[in-house]
Amino acid sequence: MSRAHDLLPIPDRSEPEEPMPGMELTERHHAGLDMHERLIPGPDGQPDVRVLVYRPKATTGRLPILLHFHGGAFCYLHPDTFAGMEANWSLGHKCVVVSVDYRLAPEDPFPAGPEDCYAALEWVASHADELEIDLDRLVLTGGSAGGALTAAVCLMARDREGPKIAYQSLMIPVTDDRLETPSIRQAIDSPGFDAAGTEGMWLHYLGEDYDREKTSAYAAPARAESFEDLPPAFIQTNGLDPLRDEGIEYALKLLAAGVPVELYNCPGAYHGAPPLDDRTASLAFRVYNAALGAALTPDAPTSGF
Repeated sequence: MSRAHDLLPIPDRSEPEEPMPGMELTERHHAGLDMHERLIPGPDGQPDVRVLVYRPKATTGRLPILLHFHGGAFCYLHPDTFAGMEANWSLGHKCVVVSVDYRLAPEDPFPAGPEDCYAALEWVASHADELEIDLDRLVLTGGSAGGALTAAVCLMARDREGPKIAYQSLMIPVTDDRLETPSIRQAIDSPGFDAAGTEGMWLHYLGEDYDREKTSAYAAPARAESFEDLPPAFIQTNGLDPLRDEGIEYALKLLAAGVPVELYNCPGAYHGAPPLDDRTASLAFRVYNAALGAALTPDAPTSGF
């Protein structure tokens, strides 16, 4: 077994993917949403990409669009894992949600994930009429590894002169493969996702023989040479998370480049484990949700749903 598997075991892929507890689709979701899956063109020469599409029923005209990249250390989970959350976004913010089932490491290491996600961005932009969406309100979001993919796709869109992204919302994001921050050292035995898991994640995602002196910014967004001309951002970090400091440092890099950033650190919260403080965790959820709502529908009253 490789060192990566010792640090972060990979689950049996033959097991069916189930929603996380509390993320199941409900009768309310089925009654209020049109939901379907699509296979869209993948990167050149690569397989098609599966996406889930949510749209509120009985809506007319062009709606805002939220493109979601799920978390899971680049190795775990699928859009179905977060179905209830994505359905809540679509209902609560009256937007179309497209969730991307990108390829997972270690079977498909970098750059498969971000290239699949970028292909989904291009598909959304080229199918705006069919989806009845307003590309002026195109928002990207993701948590953990999904935060890395969100930041990476924003960099790719800038560098490739691709679709214009209105806003990026990064929840407890992965941004840096160098693992040199105080929060990494403080999370040796953290519940949920700890320092060893973080190291294993990068070994799976990049490959154990990857030249880390030349890590691509599309893998680790903190490696970018420039942070200018990127979309405004919301970034949340958790106080007891090994990824805390790299998320904060990424926010500072964006701010130094003149990018508007809203930064919130949730004290008493781990990465992948229940928080110690329900009050701050509840506040973090409301702040994140409000940031999404303000980006998707700037003139609407904020909904916490």
